[in-house]
Amino acid sequence: MKNRITLKDLAKDLNLSPSTISRALGNHPAISDATKKRVQKKADEKGFTPNSIASSFRMKKTRSLGVIVPRIDIHFHSLVISGIEDFAYKNNYNITIYQSKDALKREQEITKILQTRMVDGIISCLSIETTNCKHFKKFNKLGVPLVFYDRVPTDFDASKIVINDFESSFTATEHLIKSGCKRIGHIAGNQKTNIFKARLEGYKAALKSYDLPVDETLIMQTNSLSYDEGVACAKKYLSLPELPDGLFCANDYTAVSAIQVFRKNEIKIPRQVAIVGFSNYPISRIIEPNLTTVNDRAFQMGVASAKLLIRQIEDNNDIIDSEIITLKTELIIRESSRIG
Repeated sequence: MKNRITLKDLAKDLNLSPSTISRALGNHPAISDATKKRVQKKADEKGFTPNSIASSFRMKKTRSLGVIVPRIDIHFHSLVISGIEDFAYKNNYNITIYQSKDALKREQEITKILQTRMVDGIISCLSIETTNCKHFKKFNKLGVPLVFYDRVPTDFDASKIVINDFESSFTATEHLIKSGCKRIGHIAGNQKTNIFKARLEGYKAALKSYDLPVDETLIMQTNSLSYDEGVACAKKYLSLPELPDGLFCANDYTAVSAIQVFRKNEIKIPRQVAIVGFSNYPISRIIEPNLTTVNDRAFQMGVASAKLLIRQIEDNNDIIDSEIITLKTELIIRESSRIG
């Protein structure tokens, strides 16, 4: 294997000091243009490439971010990752992505890996199984900034990028009420997770605000809001003595599966059952009828997460402990809930 060309090798060939070589390659203003050209020419001839790891040790920065997501194959998280990478790239940071697969044990293992890797900061969304975040507290002791997005911890202070799930769900349910629905169901997410608790509470609060009953038989619980769980919930609604006339789903997958099950059983959407989803996945614009849904600003959440983390890395402000940023959502009204 060919030995790597070092700064010392270039310095010896050019009869210059290693520090002069380093400054010349870094375009330092104290080095003349003639010397810079001579050094760059020799570096090209020798096939020299800067040792970024050694440079990181000297600078005490790696310009590298660790990103922990529950699942890469979920559209929401892929959009968040895209937003993170977009902002990080523009600011000369690299990202390394890890997925917990919504498993606490795997998330804990990833945090141990990141404690030994050189990263300047970490962005994470908690797994569905995570109820205690003590495995993240080590980073505070190490001085590694943390930003959580979407599913965020409640048991210790950390910077967070979130949406108002309660308010967004209230608005979605209120839209169904104002469309004339009086018997509204809800396909709920895992109630161990704060965001899905908030969506259920927002749904209930809207019903109470308009003096409509909260009928527990119309609330269907799921573990992961999968397409198959949505199918099972829709079939349960069909088995009830009376169908709901409106349905608010905690994500778009379950809303889409409900539409398909109902239509196969000749239930007219939205005339018999008006349906609203959550997240504005691409499928919401493909399904017939097009799905009314909440735009949860996933890409912008990624951008905001990276922006906040990089600012904390570079500011190194000891006065600010943590920050919470809440992004605005938008109810996109489409054919699945337009009645009349």
